[in-house]
This record gives sequence, structure tokens and C-alpha cells, in this order.
Amino acid sequence: MLLDFEKPLVELEKRIQQIRDIAEDTDVDVSDEIRQLEDRATELRQEIFSNLSPAQRLQLARHPRRPSTLDYIQAIGDEWIELHGDRGGSDDPALVGGVSRLGGIPVVMLGHQKGRDTKDNVRRNFGMASPGGYRKALRLMDHANRFGMPILTFIDTPGAWAGIEAEHLGQGEAIAVNLREMFGYEVPIICTVIGEGGSGGALGIGVGDRLLMFEHAVYTVATPEACAAILWKDAAKSPQAAEALKITAQDLKNLEILDRLLPEPVGGVHNQPVQATEILKTALIEELKNLLEFSPQERQQLRYEKFRRMGVFLEG
Repeated sequence: MLLDFEKPLVELEKRIQQIRDIAEDTDVDVSDEIRQLEDRATELRQEIFSNLSPAQRLQLARHPRRPSTLDYIQAIGDEWIELHGDRGGSDDPALVGGVSRLGGIPVVMLGHQKGRDTKDNVRRNFGMASPGGYRKALRLMDHANRFGMPILTFIDTPGAWAGIEAEHLGQGEAIAVNLREMFGYEVPIICTVIGEGGSGGALGIGVGDRLLMFEHAVYTVATPEACAAILWKDAAKSPQAAEALKITAQDLKNLEILDRLLPEPVGGVHNQPVQATEILKTALIEELKNLLEFSPQERQQLRYEKFRRMGVFLEG
């Protein structure tokens, strides 16, 4: 998938490859020219990805090749065992989780799971979890708290499933219960926005001691398309809405909602997933070790104070 702002870079890379092919056919030394073009490509890549608009970052956050929750869990965890079911007759594939080890520490990992192609996305409901998905997450988090295992959540959803059946099954109640219970857990909780963090669907597994977020991920009260449709009756104004909503990692860092911004390899995590995985693993281990130095009561108090500070402003 080629994004619009990537086209100049792709065209330059194609030109470099064409020159290489011609040089091989004609046996002409053009190494200096190629080196200059490669330097220009590096500069252009850095220039493009360091000046992305919120709407462009949203495109990157939704990139179909962006690593998913299962990609990260299987890469950073040892002895990963996926657990299924909410013990109420449902096993939502849009929200996955299980037990693992991170840096030798037993943990419970869970998160939203999008698909890789259309068929898989339909099966995963595009990462939009049902009430059963949030109740499965609650069951796994209760298990973690009971056995003293830290909780790691990975957020990547446009929002909770908004269908009529979801309302019949108690979508709002399921998310609200998760919010309440996550505030009271005694174990460390680290939440990471790996792609798209949308609305209550993200918050349903988003209450924690630390909030981490990849550089080109987004976190928002509603999708820019939905915001534009509500405010201006025109979804085409979503770039304007994305700007106003302050959805980027840097915006949230400035607002003191985000605790740690994770840098992405130039070009996005989908271009260098191995490097991105190492960045995430290192950050999680560091944050987890720091949190384990506090007592359960201290973590609960700090968690409470963290959320009480959100949205507080002083006007001169």
C-alpha cells in the first residue's frame, strides 16, 4: 500500500534502481551518481516523515502492514500461551490475550487484533471488540491480578463495535466495568498505543500506570471522520478534525497524557518491524522494572493521581 506522501520517495527509489539496471547492462560506472541519489533519498525520507500532518500520521497508524498486537506479543514475549473465552459463551477474535514472560517476568498480555487482509479483517471485525471481547480482557486481567502478574495492553482499534447487537449485549457496561476494575488492580499496568487508539474501544483496556505510544500512532476521542461528520456534516473535512482533536503522540505528550513516546524507524514501523519490536521491548522492560519498585498501594495512588490530573487547566 502506497500512501500519497510517499510517492516522491518511491519515484526516486525507482529512478535509482533504473540507473543501476542500465549501469549493469552497459557496464558503466555510475557509483558516484547512485551514491548522491541514495543520499538524497535518505534526506527526503527524513524530511517527509519528520513533517507529517495529523491526518498523515493517521494513515500510517492504519497501514495494513503495520505490526499488530499478536506480532508484537509473539516477538517480545517468551512462552506465549493464548487464552480464549469470556466464560460467558463468547470468544471475540478482535481482542486477544494470554500469559507470557517479558524479560523473565511472568505477565499477562492482551490487545486489539486487526486482520491482515479483507477476509481476516472481517473475522477480526477490523479490531472492533464486542462486549464479549472486553469481558474476556477483564477475565484475563482478573487472573493477572490474582496471581500477581503485571498487565501489558496493546491498543489498536478504531473503536468498540457499535452494532445494535453490541448494545443489546451491554457494550457500554462492559467497557465501564473494565475502567472501574483497572483502577483497582494491585499489579503494574502498562498500556501501549501501537496503531489507532479510538474512543471507548481504546479506553476499555487503556487505564494503566504508564501510557506508551509509538511516534506515528494516534489516540482520539472519536475518529476524525466521525468528528467531521458530526460537526460539519462533511467527512471530507476529517484532516481539519484530525488537527483540532490533538490525536498525535506529540500532542498527547504536550498535554501530559502520554508518559513515553516511542520513536519509530524512519519510514514507519511497518518498514522496519524488527527494529520497532526492539524499541517496544526495551521500553516495556524499563517501565515494568520501575513500576515494580513501588508497593501496590503506591501504584494505585499514583494511578489515581495520574488520571485526576488529566484535563485540568489554569487560565491566566
